[in-house]
Amino acid sequence: MGLDVSIEWLSILLFGSLAVVLMAGLPMAFVTGGIACVFLFVFGDASMLNMLPGRLFPFMTDYQLSAVPLFIFMAAILEKAGIIEELFDAVYKSLGGLKGGLASATVVVCTVLAAMVGVVGATEVTMGMIALPAMLKRKYDPYLAMGSILAGGTLGILIPPSVMAIVYAVVAQQSLGELLIGSIFPGLILSGLYVLYITVMSYGNPRMGPALPPEERISFAEKLRLLRGLSAPVVLIAVVLGVIFFGVATPVEAAGIGTFGALVVSGLYRQLTWRSLQDACMATLKATAMVMWIFFGATMFVGFFILKGGQTFVTQSILGSGLGPYGILALMQIILFILGMFLDWVGILLLTVPIFLPIIKSLPFDGLLGLAGVSKADAPLWYGVLFIVNMQMAFLSPPFGYSLFYLKSVAPPEITMAMVFRAAIPFLGLQAIGLSICILFPDVVVWLPRLMYSAVGG
Repeated sequence: MGLDVSIEWLSILLFGSLAVVLMAGLPMAFVTGGIACVFLFVFGDASMLNMLPGRLFPFMTDYQLSAVPLFIFMAAILEKAGIIEELFDAVYKSLGGLKGGLASATVVVCTVLAAMVGVVGATEVTMGMIALPAMLKRKYDPYLAMGSILAGGTLGILIPPSVMAIVYAVVAQQSLGELLIGSIFPGLILSGLYVLYITVMSYGNPRMGPALPPEERISFAEKLRLLRGLSAPVVLIAVVLGVIFFGVATPVEAAGIGTFGALVVSGLYRQLTWRSLQDACMATLKATAMVMWIFFGATMFVGFFILKGGQTFVTQSILGSGLGPYGILALMQIILFILGMFLDWVGILLLTVPIFLPIIKSLPFDGLLGLAGVSKADAPLWYGVLFIVNMQMAFLSPPFGYSLFYLKSVAPPEITMAMVFRAAIPFLGLQAIGLSICILFPDVVVWLPRLMYSAVGG
């Protein structure tokens, strides 16, 4: 029989230990599981030890999780094929005549890449190597140039296919197809906000984003030729997303189709070599192993906390705060944002969703400021997309936002870490605006899934 302490003290000890060990620099994949095991032996009992494998096994055998390595492999293959360079070349030459055109082209390319690969790191690093030198060479404001790459790259976790959506769907027992479809409009709104901000800033101060000189611009016929050369990856995106949206295939089957299609596209670009296959397989193995280790460790951590009454304690504390439904939702978003400054998104998802989602399901969201609300049936889907939009902010929020370090790793030496932090701030504000739009106008999230699934069902 373990030691008996109140849930308040147990919460302080459990999460305090997690914070201390993470600040010591140990990887979260092993920290959460290790702390859970220690606390199980000290504060748990034999029956609790027997219950935890029951929490892990369903995740290990969940069919939807097999989409994670497939989509990561698809991303890795397309990255090796050199498609990103050609895509950026085509888009920036098409938009380069506009003020801020290179930065806007960066966001557009990142949006397309998000629908193609769904992995933030690959987009941030590759665009940092291609787009940042091109913009700095043409005297772009370095903060605008870096901000466009930082913000555009984070779209990879929102616009389908999204690895985060797959993991969320498994943890929350949410329809993955609905979650992927519900993420489309929020992703496009954010992309549009970034382009609008870049355009306004560049036309307000032309020195921030000068247009390409006339001698570097190309004719309309040349633009069509460049875009026609990218038809294969565009068709691949359309096929993968189309079979999901129209119910032809499950997201896992679509991931398999996308993986095969990526191999075909790579072959068409004459980049399908044993070396590129080996590199793609290793990248997939590392990324998938990292996600799964965090998955198992955080599941044990949260499982112990819930079995000791932590879920009831947190629920009663939040509901007893005196806040209304939207106040509670705002409090949750603030907590997620703060956690995002320090923790990996997989850990945040596994730590918070099992506790926050039941609270969301129990509350009525009847609308703010006379606007339409969201039904109880649609609330879990709505919250899932809000969570993913919020986690985009985690990639940009100092001091430990992953995208900030991805970009710094490939930036020229004169770009300091402080400059990267500063470049992210305006785009963090735009992400907050995008999140607010999704909260105030929930149909942005739920309308398309409702339409698609009723059409398929009908």
